[in-house]
Amino acid sequence: MNTLTSVIDLRGVSRSYPTPEGEFFALADLDLRVAAGELLAVVGSSGSGKSTLIHLIAGIDRPTAGTVRVAGVDVGALGESALAGWRGTTVGVVFQFFQLLPTLTILENLVLPIDFCGTLPAREARSRAMRLLERVGIAEQAHKLPSALSGGQQQRAAIARAFANDPPVIVADEPTGNLDSRTAAAVLELLTQLARDGKTVVLVTHERELGRIADRVITLADGRLVEDARPSRVAHA
Repeated sequence: MNTLTSVIDLRGVSRSYPTPEGEFFALADLDLRVAAGELLAVVGSSGSGKSTLIHLIAGIDRPTAGTVRVAGVDVGALGESALAGWRGTTVGVVFQFFQLLPTLTILENLVLPIDFCGTLPAREARSRAMRLLERVGIAEQAHKLPSALSGGQQQRAAIARAFANDPPVIVADEPTGNLDSRTAAAVLELLTQLARDGKTVVLVTHERELGRIADRVITLADGRLVEDARPSRVAHA
């Protein structure tokens, strides 16, 4: 892959932690490049390093060694305040447990990241938030608290919040882990549509069959990249 077109570019990345038994590597010497508009599925068993990879791409964690560049920025070189602003406009994060603020309405949950980054004036921020809720099919839930929504509706809201500031990268860590199969399929279709629209989407999952929606599937084991494949359906698309 031409690294000039890589929105995500990891070079020699390791993340280790000291333990009584010695240094534990959650990720070890990982090289990975992901292009604009690519939907990358990351699979592997528990403890393989999937969530660590997501956290490094999103700047939630920092590498012990190597460099993580996202949208041309060396994430590890950013200070904490710069990192928060960068993340707000560059990487949208979707979590397994939604992480919507429980005392804010769904609409307010979407407006908050726009306000934080100063992306739009207040009135325009609310208009954009409503458009995003319409896009994910839950506009009628805008003025409800998260507790009033089903799990699938909350995850749709979380996805809408993730691209509130129109970031080029979306990372999703087990976004269907708490959903039934039908709702999970709808959520995956939303993420697939984002990639079709030009977003770079990194989807972490335990479920290997979910890799069928992806342009590319990588497998992690014990913190190392052990397989990098393109599903056969891509060749016939």
